[in-house]
Amino acid sequence: MQPSTWLTWLGVGFSALIARLPWPLQRALGRPLGALLKIALGSRRKVAARNLELCFPDMAPAERARLLDHAFTALGTAMFEFSRAWWGDVAPMRKDLRVEGLEHLKAAQAGGRGVIVISGHFTTLELSARLMCDYAPLAGMYRPHATGAMEWAVKRGRLRYATAMFGREELRPALKHLKQGGLLWFAPDQDTRRGDSVFVPFFGRPAYSLTSTHQLARLSGAAVIAFAHVRRPDGGYTLRLSPPFEDFPSKDATADTARVMAAIEAMIRAVPEQYLWIHRRFKRQPDGRGALYR
Repeated sequence: MQPSTWLTWLGVGFSALIARLPWPLQRALGRPLGALLKIALGSRRKVAARNLELCFPDMAPAERARLLDHAFTALGTAMFEFSRAWWGDVAPMRKDLRVEGLEHLKAAQAGGRGVIVISGHFTTLELSARLMCDYAPLAGMYRPHATGAMEWAVKRGRLRYATAMFGREELRPALKHLKQGGLLWFAPDQDTRRGDSVFVPFFGRPAYSLTSTHQLARLSGAAVIAFAHVRRPDGGYTLRLSPPFEDFPSKDATADTARVMAAIEAMIRAVPEQYLWIHRRFKRQPDGRGALYR
């Protein structure tokens, strides 16, 4: 067993351990942990700062700096939410939970139709998926991990609440699930090496984006619904399902992907401090140079 594997297992064990801390203590520790992560993750801090500069060019520098601080505070809190979603008890989060738009989901499922539920990579993503599974039997798609320890942790953690987990290469079982009227949740808002992608606008800039929502809807006949999740200032959570996309999919994969990205952008603009800005979203550009993060 390689030392890197030991570290992964230690990380998994630590995550399971902190999942058992009282929720008020975890919330209190979120801010200092976020401040520590901002210092420790120097390269990611620079990526986040650059993303905010690219996405909010008209925002005053001081305001962007505050937004960056808030984003890392949200990331610190997310570490505890993440551990609870996989290994702990989410009863404290259920107390002040608001769930909106379930009627849209039920209407979309009429006649046994499958539904694709899309969201973005927000810091609340993992916890919110578990909370939504109290109301809707979601299956998920994920990126398989090279290390056995992390692959085990991802599937073990998410299968505590998801009905199934499909690797991003497992197209046939995912389509079968949708054709049988299942719900499939995933977040298609990151630049990834695998999968058919196109450049579409995202915060007014070209962003290399997966066409997977279009492809899955076209092949399965599933409806598509946007899933927003918000950590409210009062400490509670709001989960919001939007009405199904109309006339989706079309014959134009690029146009459909642009619609998906526009929906995710609208979610981000509502709570920008809760988005995961540390990903190099614009690392590939149409000119092929990709110099936005240099």
